[in-house]
Amino acid sequence: MNVKITKGIGLVAVLYFTANFHAQTAPKDTVQKEQKIEEVVMIGYGTQKKSNVTGSISSLKASDIEDIPTGRPEQVLQGRAAGVSVISNSGQPGSPATVRVRGITSFGAGSNDPLWVVDGIVVDNIAWLNQADIEGMEILKDGASAAIYGVSAARGVILITTKKGAKGRLNLSYNGFFGVGNAAKKLDLLDASQYATIMNEANMNDGRDALFSSPSSYGKGTDWQDVIFNSAQRSSHDFSISGGSDKSTFFASFGLYEQQGIVMRDISNYKRLNGRINSTHKVLNWLTVGQTLAYTHVKAAGINENGEFGGPLSSAINLDPITPLIVTNGIANQPFPSDYNNPFILRDGMGNPYGISHYVNKEMSNPLAFQQTQLGRNRYSDDFIANVFAEAKFLNHFTFKSSINGKLSYWGNQGFSPKFYLSPSFKNDTFNSLFRETQKRFDWNTENTINYQNKFGDHNLSVLLGQGYYEFNIASGQNTTYTNLPVNSWEDASFNFDIAPENRTGNAWDGKETHKTSYFARVVYDYKNRYLFTGTMRRDGSSKFGRNNHWGNFPAMSLGWNLSNENFWRENNVVNSVKLRGGYGVLGNDAIDDFQFASFLVPGSNYSFGNNNIIIGYAPSTLENPDLKWERTSQLNLAVDLKLFRNFDLTVDVYRKKTTDILRRVNIPGYVGVTNNPWRNIGDMNNDGLELSLGYKKNWGDFGMNANGNFGYLKNEITRLEDNKIFENFASFQSMGAVSRLQVGAPYGSFFGYQNAGIFQTQAEINDYKNSNGGLIQPNAKPGDFKRIDVNGDGKITEDDYVNLGNSVPKYTFGFTLNMNYKNFDFMLFAQGQAGNKIFQGLRRLDIQDANYQTAILDRWTGAGTSNTIARVTRDDPNQNYTRMSDYYLQKGDYLRLKLVQVGYTLPKNISETIGASKVRFYVTGENILTFTKYTGYDPEIAGGDTFGIDRAYYPQSRTFLFGANVQF
Repeated sequence: MNVKITKGIGLVAVLYFTANFHAQTAPKDTVQKEQKIEEVVMIGYGTQKKSNVTGSISSLKASDIEDIPTGRPEQVLQGRAAGVSVISNSGQPGSPATVRVRGITSFGAGSNDPLWVVDGIVVDNIAWLNQADIEGMEILKDGASAAIYGVSAARGVILITTKKGAKGRLNLSYNGFFGVGNAAKKLDLLDASQYATIMNEANMNDGRDALFSSPSSYGKGTDWQDVIFNSAQRSSHDFSISGGSDKSTFFASFGLYEQQGIVMRDISNYKRLNGRINSTHKVLNWLTVGQTLAYTHVKAAGINENGEFGGPLSSAINLDPITPLIVTNGIANQPFPSDYNNPFILRDGMGNPYGISHYVNKEMSNPLAFQQTQLGRNRYSDDFIANVFAEAKFLNHFTFKSSINGKLSYWGNQGFSPKFYLSPSFKNDTFNSLFRETQKRFDWNTENTINYQNKFGDHNLSVLLGQGYYEFNIASGQNTTYTNLPVNSWEDASFNFDIAPENRTGNAWDGKETHKTSYFARVVYDYKNRYLFTGTMRRDGSSKFGRNNHWGNFPAMSLGWNLSNENFWRENNVVNSVKLRGGYGVLGNDAIDDFQFASFLVPGSNYSFGNNNIIIGYAPSTLENPDLKWERTSQLNLAVDLKLFRNFDLTVDVYRKKTTDILRRVNIPGYVGVTNNPWRNIGDMNNDGLELSLGYKKNWGDFGMNANGNFGYLKNEITRLEDNKIFENFASFQSMGAVSRLQVGAPYGSFFGYQNAGIFQTQAEINDYKNSNGGLIQPNAKPGDFKRIDVNGDGKITEDDYVNLGNSVPKYTFGFTLNMNYKNFDFMLFAQGQAGNKIFQGLRRLDIQDANYQTAILDRWTGAGTSNTIARVTRDDPNQNYTRMSDYYLQKGDYLRLKLVQVGYTLPKNISETIGASKVRFYVTGENILTFTKYTGYDPEIAGGDTFGIDRAYYPQSRTFLFGANVQF
C-alpha cells in the first residue's frame, strides 16, 4: 500500500502543476465559475453534501433506474456502481440476484449479502420492495462510511430511500409496460442419428456390441429443448399519487408485476402486488411526525434453477432424442412396451401416453409428463413494513429523532404430489399427498438520535449521538400433510377430505429470538470546505455471542482535502476540481445462526434397559464456546475525485479489505459424542481492489448526452483456515466429488482438478509415460484418453496432483450507460459484463451412461491425430476422463452483455395537455439483446448465493422486447 500512497502523492503533484500551467495559458475572461446545485447523499442516520463526503459511496437516483424493467429491485444495481457485483441467480421469474460489495467478505458465517436499510428500517432482503417506489440508493462500500452500522456492516451497506410527497399540486402518475421474452440461445445437442452413432461407438470402445443397428434411420428425433422453452409474457403497472401543503405531504402507490418463465411457464411464474403510503406532518413549528407503511404480496411457482438432479432443464439436456414426446402409434410399436403398462402412467389430453426413455433414467423424465406432477405447487409471502418517527428541533442547532420500525412477514408453500409413473426409476405408486406449510416472523427495532449542527465562521460541525434496540426472529411455523387422498389431481385435492388419523401428519416450531443493543456516534467537520474529517464509533451488544464477547467496538475515521478549494489553486479548463480522500474502519459480521455459542440438550440419545425398555435420552448438541465472537473486517481506502474539462467526473478508489476471525464450524472427532460440530473463529481472508468511475455530461442546444462507465478489479486470497489445515473441499458435483476448494493462498472457491497435457495418441505414448520405478503412471489409459500431469512427481495420478485451475469469482466487473436526448426523443443503452473467471460446465449426468451429449463430442478422438482436447467416448471410462475433475470441464466466463436498449418519445405538451397530462412518454425496450462470450452453455452469468460459476443446468435469462408508457398528471 505504501507504493500506492506514493503514487497518489505523485498524482497530486502532476494535477497541481498541470492545472496551474493551463490556468496561466488560458484567457482569464473565458474561465467562468460553475453554478452548482449541491448534490446530497445519504450517509446513514443523515445526509451530507457530496463534495464533502470522505467515504466511498456510490449513488443511484430515481432517474437512473426508473426505466429499467427488472422484476427484482436489487438487479438495478448491476453494472451501475464500481466494486458492486450483481449476478442473477437464474432467469426464473422472481429469482433473486447475488449482490456482493467489494468481493467475498466471509466464507463461514451465513451469506455475504449486504445489509439492506430501507427508510431507516433494517431488513433481511428487498424482494418485497417495488422498484418504482425508490427515490435513491446509496452503497456504503468502505469501512469508514459503513462503520456507523457496526457489527452487521462488514459485507457492505445499501441504503434505500422511498419517494415522498412534496408541497404543491396533486401529482398522479402511471408507469407500465408489456412485453414478451424468449430463450436467447439453445444448446447444440446431438440429434437422434448422432446420438445412436456416439452410443454405438462408446459401447464398442468398451468391447460391447452396438446398441443401434441403423443410427441413420432415427433422423432428427425429439428436440427436448423445443419442448421446455416457450414464449413468456411480462407486464408491470405502477400508479402513484402525491402532494402536500405547508403542513403535510404524502405519497401513495400501487403496483402489479407479473412474469411468466421461458421454461414451462405453467410451473414457472411470478406475481407481485405492492402498496405503499408515506406521509409527513408538521404538527408544530419545531415538531414533525411521519410514517411509512408498505405491503407486498407475492405468489410464485418455480422449477429447479440450477440442478443436475432432475427438472425440465436437466432432463431436456440429458434425455435421448430417440424417445418420442408422445406415443401416438401404439405402445406395441415401442422398443420397450412394458414401460407403458403401469396404471399411473401420465397421458396427454387425447389419452396418449407421454414417451418414456429406456436409455436415460434416474430423475430424468419427459418434461411434459413431469409438469403434470408439479401443477398446483406454489409459494407465497405477505410482508408488512412500517416505520413511525417523530423529529423535534430545539435550541436552533439540535435535532432529536425517534423512530419505531418493524417488518412482519407471513410466508409458506403448498402443493399436491399425485401418484405417477414417469420411468422405472422415477415414480410414485404408493400414495399421493397434499401438503401446506405456513410461517411468520416479526422483527422490530427502535432508534433514537440527537444531532447537533452548527457553523462557526469557516468551521462546519455536525455531531450525531444515537442509540438503538433490535429484536429479531420472533417467529413460528407449522406444516400439515395429508396422504392417501381419494383423488389424484391437484384441482380436486383438499384438506376438507375426511382422512384417517394415521394419514395425517403435522409439525410446529417456534423461532429463537435474538437481541442487539447499539450505541453510536459520528463527528463530521470541515474547514472552508477544504479540510474534511469524519469520525465514527459504534458499540454493539449481541445475544448471538457468548458471555465473554457480548460487546464489540467498531471505530472508523476518514479525511478529505478539497485541493481545488485552496487559494493557491488557479481556475483552469483542464482540472476543475480535485478532492483527495482516505479512510480506515473496522466492521463486524454476526450472520450466523442464533445461540451457536451454547450447547443445548436435544432428544435422540435413547437407551435400552431391561427387556427392550426404551428410555428417551437427551444429549448435548454441540460443545459450548463462550469465546465465540463476531468476524472482524478492517478496510483501508484511498481515493481521488476529479472534475476534468468541465464535463468529465472521474473517481478512483484503491482499497484493502481484511477479514479476520472468520466464523466457521470446526471438525471434531466422533468420539466426543455431539451431533453438531461447534463454531469457532478460524479463518482469515484478504480482498484488494481498484475501482474506477468515469462520467460525462453535456448539452448542445436540443441535444444532450450523459455517459457513465465503471470498472472494478478484485484480488481475493484466503490466508488462514482451521489450525494448520491447507485446504478444505468446497462445492461438489455428482460422483466427481469436490470441484472447488477453500485453499490457503488461493482465491475463494477456486477450481481445483487435474491438469491435462493433451491426449494419448498411441499406446507407445502411454508406455513412455513412466515413473522413476519404470511403472506406468496411467496404467488404465488407452489411446484417446487424457494424459494427466503428475504434479507432485510421486509416479501416480491421485488427488494430490490437483492444481488451481482458475477463479470462480470474477476478477473484473464493468458497466457502461449512455443516455441521449434530442428534442422529444430519448435513447438509453446499458451494457455490463465480467472477466477473469472460469465456469464449470456440468450439464451432463455422469451416472447415466447413455445421457445425451453436446455436439462438441463430434470432435472427439477417434484415432491418432484426430483430437488433442476431447477424449474418446466410453461407457466405463476406465481412465476417468469424464468422471474426475480436470480443466476439460472449465471454460472462460468472460462476457459483455448488451443488457438494455431503449428508445422513447415524449408527446409535445400541447398534445398531452389535451388529456390533462403534464407528460406522456412512450418507449420500446430490448433486454439482453446480445451477449458476447465464448462460454458454450446457456448463460455465462451464473451465481447462487456464495457459490459461483457452476453450471448444473442453469435457467437462462430471457431476451425480451417491451413496450411501455409513462403518464403524469
